[in-house]
Formats: sequence, structure tokens, C-alpha cells
Amino acid sequence: MKKYKAFEVIGPVMVGPSSSHTAGACKIGNAALAITEGELFHKVVFRLHGSFASTYKGHGTDLALVAGVLNIPVDDVRLADSFEIARKRGIDFSFEETDLGADRHPNTVEVVFYYDDGGRLSVTGSSIGGGNILIVAINDIDVEFKNEFPTLILQYKEQKGVIASISTILTENEYNIETMVTKKVEDTVTLVTEITESVDRRILEPILNDERFEFAKYVDTMGEKREEGVC
Repeated sequence: MKKYKAFEVIGPVMVGPSSSHTAGACKIGNAALAITEGELFHKVVFRLHGSFASTYKGHGTDLALVAGVLNIPVDDVRLADSFEIARKRGIDFSFEETDLGADRHPNTVEVVFYYDDGGRLSVTGSSIGGGNILIVAINDIDVEFKNEFPTLILQYKEQKGVIASISTILTENEYNIETMVTKKVEDTVTLVTEITESVDRRILEPILNDERFEFAKYVDTMGEKREEGVC
């Protein structure tokens, strides 16, 4: 039988009626914003799946998602005014009901950011209860992390030595690895590494710029707090 933390039973301190549909939604938005790494976006589309799609207006999921991508935390009373705040900042937002696949949790949303240069970035996350979330995809890359720790996401063609080299760099610089998980699709491997503390950029840069990696992203919501509303 699974053991639950007291926080998971009681639920988070939050604005809104539902830990899954409001608090979790806001945290997905916060995480999606962190994954953009400060890139400036002018438009965001929320593609809602399952019960998110059927109840998002009544449970405030829509307000919470917009608040999340504005970097408004789940316990901030401005969450209820997120639409107005976004419009004042010139951010276009919309909601679409969709089917993201039978394997997706019913409380799932794909957050799609659009940039002035024509680029886009999508982050898919699920609200799994008690205000807890799981990020399950970045663009077309399947990942799985709860956004509780700084996370390094790397994708590469299958080859020897990658896991060992990343582990060595982190341990030699006295960082503790919380989890290290790989997913393989054909000959492409996605390596997701959670670290117990923020990693210095001087250590990260050689990893993120390594030519072996087709995709490299570092996500850290534990580090210095982002300037509110950066978008």
C-alpha cells in the first residue's frame, strides 16, 4: 500500500477550489514557464485533455494555467485576476479541448508558447493529486519528472559512456543525484537527471553545449526566483 505524506492528504495552501484542477494547473504553468528559460513569448495556447477539458471553467483551471505562465504562485490572490493581468501585458491566450492520448492522465494539459521569431515550445504536464504535478513531455520528447528538484534533460543517439560522464561531472563537483532515468525509443535515448540542489552554470554549460546531445535542457525552480511575470 502506498504511503502518503501529510501534505498530500491535507492539500496545498492555495487560491481556488481544487488542489488537482487549480493548484496543480498553476504549478504546471509555473513549470512550463521555467522550462522556457526566460524566452519572450507573446501567445500561449492551453490544450486541455480529459477532465481538465470538461471542467476547466468551473474549477478555475483556466485562470490557474494563465497565472502559472505569468509566474504567479498558487497561493497568490492575483490568480483570480490572471486573465486581466495577461491582457494588460499584451499576452494572447486561448484554450482548446483535445485528446492527448489514452495513456495520458485525465488532468493533463499541453502548454504551447509562441515567440516573435516564429518559434514555439510545448510543455505537457499532468496534475496527479494534492497539488502535485508530473511533467510528461517537452515538445515531442517524452520525459517524466515532478519538478521538485533541479532537472537536467538530455536526448542523444544511443552510445556508450553518456550516463557515466554526466554522473562523473556531477559527483566530482559534489552534487548529489536524486534520480537518473532513461527512456529509449528506437536508437534515441532521453536521460532525465534530478539533482538535489541547483547546479552552477559554469558546470552546466559544457553539458548543455555537448555536441552529443540533440536536445539539452536544464530546469530549476529551486534556484533564484524568477522575476515575476517575465514573459
